[in-house]
Formats: sequence, structure tokens, C-alpha cells
Amino acid sequence: MINIEQIKEKVSEAIQYSGHTQTEIANAIGVSQAVVSDYLRKRKTPQIETLANLCQFLDLDANDILCIEPSVPHEP
Repeated sequence: MINIEQIKEKVSEAIQYSGHTQTEIANAIGVSQAVVSDYLRKRKTPQIETLANLCQFLDLDANDILCIEPSVPHEP
């Protein structure tokens, strides 16, 4: 089950360890620096389009950010 708090944690960690400033990230994904700060502090969760842009800019795997485990193929 996907938990919004886990997603907030993953987004915050990705921003924190990205090597980019909040302003750089904000400009790249089309939000204000204050919004990026809210993501970093886990006060807000990015909307889906913003999350997609964030994943693209930071070269993140959306499945990892969304806490989606890879599916294991079932044997016939």
C-alpha cells in the first residue's frame, strides 16, 4: 500500500541529496522556491505533473519515489 508520508519522505530526500539549490529545482519544475521548501520539509506533496518534472530533472525513478515495488512475474 502506498503511503503519502513515505512519498513525502522520498521527495524530501531526493531534493536534499540532489546537489541542486531549491531555487534551481523550483525554476526547473515550474514552482516557487517556497513550494520546494515545503516539499523538503514534508509539508506538501507535489502534484502529479510537478512530480513527473521533478523526477525528470533529478533523474529519479518515479516507481521509487512512489514506493512501488517491481512486480515479480508469475510462473504459469
